[in-house]
Amino acid sequence: MSAKNNSGAQLWEKAKDLIPGGNQLLSKRAEMFLPEQWPAYYKRAKGCEIWDLDDTHYLDFSIMGIGTCSLGYAHPEVTTAVVEAIQAGSMSSLNCYEEVELAEKLVEIHPWSDSVRFTRTGGESCALAIRIARSFTNKNKVAFCGYHGWHDWYLATNLGAGDQLKDQLLPGLAPSGVPEQLHDTALPFREGDIDGFMHIISKHGADLGVVMMEVFRHGMPDIDFIQQVSQLCKQHNIVLIFDEISSGFRLNAGGAHLLFGIEPDICILGKALGNGHPIGAVIGKRRIMDAAQKSFISSSYWTERVGFVAALKTIQIFQQSNVCKVLNKTGSKLKYEMRKICEQVGFDIKFIGVDSVPILIFPTDDALALKTLYTQEMLKKGILAANVIYVSVAHTTEHCNVFLAAFEDVIKQLKRALEERTILEQLDGPVCHSGFQRLN
Repeated sequence: MSAKNNSGAQLWEKAKDLIPGGNQLLSKRAEMFLPEQWPAYYKRAKGCEIWDLDDTHYLDFSIMGIGTCSLGYAHPEVTTAVVEAIQAGSMSSLNCYEEVELAEKLVEIHPWSDSVRFTRTGGESCALAIRIARSFTNKNKVAFCGYHGWHDWYLATNLGAGDQLKDQLLPGLAPSGVPEQLHDTALPFREGDIDGFMHIISKHGADLGVVMMEVFRHGMPDIDFIQQVSQLCKQHNIVLIFDEISSGFRLNAGGAHLLFGIEPDICILGKALGNGHPIGAVIGKRRIMDAAQKSFISSSYWTERVGFVAALKTIQIFQQSNVCKVLNKTGSKLKYEMRKICEQVGFDIKFIGVDSVPILIFPTDDALALKTLYTQEMLKKGILAANVIYVSVAHTTEHCNVFLAAFEDVIKQLKRALEERTILEQLDGPVCHSGFQRLN
């Protein structure tokens, strides 16, 4: 496949001239997958299947809408609920009653909480949670662990020397446009590094009012570490926020922290909450959440109906069908079979991540080129593939068998390319990007 007969690849080149960065999400840039060859755009999506602009059919064994569609694309029950809501009017001068229903449901799922505010996206949800926590504590500094979006409070981390956000998820995030006055207000610490966290408290304790952390991203939660952070936050009167935008609805219906008996002051949910429809929730203890009323926090489209309706139906399906059990069972089987293939072929891929989100770590210093070749050859077999697989309930046994047959063929090809040192020669275009890079 080349850009010449790939309408999506051609449109992507046009988009880069019209839209700075090409699109609205770094993780969906064609350069993150297969520069000059990725189909980039879709006409239709259903279950785990996608049809591109040329009506070419693919199975999606990659990011599944960057983790938003655990029930599969265009899930019929969610879609029906959304269509009915739109037909009844998705916006008016009055509020939709479903937001109260959703708030009640989320407080029911998270019994440590009393109060909820809603947004539409993950980045603004994190910014909202930080605003509320700062309003409550009257302290400016935030310590954090993990990836928390694009807003000024987070990118301010890189106003100092070096790329301090590199170890959190994405390298190369320049703080251009972020006010210099925010320097030293966002303080990163690493997962598992309790000494590093204690050093932040020791150095900045008088001004440190907020800690935000992901419960997990690349593996099962480090419970001992999270408990230690939680205890230290209590001792120092620091608001503890769990960012479960990615981790929520992967291990259970709600936040993963519910499985481990650790209570934050605020929890953020998003992504899978609406199964592809925009909705974000900031859940918290009333004494802290009420600080939102001391600040101005308001947005027209936070009141739009579709997200609330989609979330209510999604939660219902998760609870009734034990969706998380299905996701992890499918992912565990998939990871087992992929590992077995790699062992038989003699190709040293490492597998990390929770079972519902297997992550492939390609070997050697040629890892990025191997990943690109893997994506290229899987695409030729009708499969969208990268180094992460967000498993959905739409990934049936039949779909997985098709994927595994292609996976075995491509792994054999990668093994030969590595042994013969012909990886770059087998690529039909440039090597993919690994983080933020300016697009020309």
